[in-house]
Amino acid sequence: MPRSNRSLLVRLGATLLAAVLVAGVALAVVDRRETEPTAAEAGETLKTHILTLLNEVFAQNIQITDAGGKDIPCPDDRVKRTFAATGLDSAEQTQPRTLNLQMLSALNEFADYEMTGPGDQQFSVVSENTKTSLHLNSSENGRYAVSGETDCLNPS
Repeated sequence: MPRSNRSLLVRLGATLLAAVLVAGVALAVVDRRETEPTAAEAGETLKTHILTLLNEVFAQNIQITDAGGKDIPCPDDRVKRTFAATGLDSAEQTQPRTLNLQMLSALNEFADYEMTGPGDQQFSVVSENTKTSLHLNSSENGRYAVSGETDCLNPS
């Protein structure tokens, strides 16, 4: 008994639909990989964000406490980068929580970070776009302290 043209059209349509869906998923995966920064790129963004942050709060005598620039191994042949710096507040008596709140407020002026915890004394924030996280961790009066790291990313 011969097959009808209708079932042929249905099969052809289903095949085309499947091909379009597979191509769409493949393009989404490729696009995601292309837009993810390398560890080196994210490390530079991290450094820029930390130094800009300390400038925004008018920190003085900025000292780099972790120059970063080195690949730290992660699983799956990925690496991450770190960077940290401190600076002095113009008022030596400013309490650590206040310093951290000032940095949190200033950070929102130039970068897109979201808090990742309750933020009692210190604050941790993360940026999905740049694949970086910052730790606003001032712990002594009058001294800003901020450190950060990238996500585990491809080295290059």
